[in-house]
Amino acid sequence: MPELERRIQQSILANAVRWRDSLRIGPFTATFSCEDDNRYLNYAVPDSVATPSSDEVAELAAAYRARARVPRLEYIPQLAPDVEQMLVAGGFQAEGRLPLMTCAAPNDVVHTAVEGVQLVAPSSGDDYRAAASAQAEAYGEHGPPAEHAVESLRRTVAGGGVVVLARDAVTGEPAGAGSCTMPEDGLTELTSVGVRPAFRRRGIAAAMTGWLAERAFAAGMTGVFLMAAGDAESRIYERAGFTRRGEVLHISV
Repeated sequence: MPELERRIQQSILANAVRWRDSLRIGPFTATFSCEDDNRYLNYAVPDSVATPSSDEVAELAAAYRARARVPRLEYIPQLAPDVEQMLVAGGFQAEGRLPLMTCAAPNDVVHTAVEGVQLVAPSSGDDYRAAASAQAEAYGEHGPPAEHAVESLRRTVAGGGVVVLARDAVTGEPAGAGSCTMPEDGLTELTSVGVRPAFRRRGIAAAMTGWLAERAFAAGMTGVFLMAAGDAESRIYERAGFTRRGEVLHISV
């Protein structure tokens, strides 16, 4: 079994259960957000080399439906090659196969700057709210950010993770944000990098990625990984020093 992939899967699972309800169903760990029905905050992870039965797949789907959540999984299929066929037989369909990318050492990080844009670590309540607001708009949400989203960024930093806020150097208007999760076994996931539509196509996402990776290594983390939304996004992360290693399967009913 690939050791790094196993550690990455464990890191994903550790962060999923940290602030959510969880339930063991056969070889699956199912996680549920009580605050948000966002599909990316409600998913299960299979054990490595899992071989679930059809009854266990059905029970897993029922557990999500009972909580008004989409039955869904996120995992590295290389670690559990027998799971997908059982899920498909149980009515699941692949949402996507996201590029899994890693940055293994501080010297691999590529630093870029964007003229007129500052990258800062949030230091006040207004900063955290601005970061959450920028992420929400970048991912298509409207209105002020949910309070639990703001608190999640605070908890990330308090637990040893990293958060970046990109803002206009003159007006202070938030342009984007991103974060690195709390470390698990020396690893951190670089996630939720988003740029508001008015600030896109300026290289801000790549700049934030390099900034986050640099500070994650400076904080003592031994590796940084991420899931790119697709090939176009993976090219952005390559510019910051990440290399493609495999894929993460997103699959749901």
